[in-house]
Amino acid sequence: MKQTSDRSEPAVASADADQPSQPSRASRIGRRVGRIALGAALVFAGISHLTFAREDFQGQVPDWQPFDPDFVVVASGVVEIALGSALIFAKKHRTHVGWVAAAFFIAIYPGNISQLVNQVDSLGLDTDLKRWIRMPFQPVLIAWALWSTGAWRAWRAARRNDRHNLGA
Repeated sequence: MKQTSDRSEPAVASADADQPSQPSRASRIGRRVGRIALGAALVFAGISHLTFAREDFQGQVPDWQPFDPDFVVVASGVVEIALGSALIFAKKHRTHVGWVAAAFFIAIYPGNISQLVNQVDSLGLDTDLKRWIRMPFQPVLIAWALWSTGAWRAWRAARRNDRHNLGA
């Protein structure tokens, strides 16, 4: 620490400016509620893939993919149940689960595009307008997964630390 010539107290370094502040209690509660709500929605969607909406979800499977549409629907349903459960209960691996959930939402986006392009009526999306309105919600789910698990915040903090360490 540096000493100034006219003062006997050390100057305060601004290293804390490089460190992310701890989230507020309200922010933590908001993320927790968001994470649990997203997890519950995924569990519900996964169960619906395996039961009452199975045929409707098959209509969203793109024709160009090589697997049987029923297999894709069942597999994605199982993944949704697992991801939803992990979002709710896997505290130790929360940020990793956030990245996996975001990747899953990216991976299934072609199904939404296929439904729009091929004008497939399913899950109440029976007009082009409804299918178009749905399109921006997938990026919202991606952001929700990253925000609610703290994955985005952890990634930014790691980058900040890497830059700080390279400069030291």
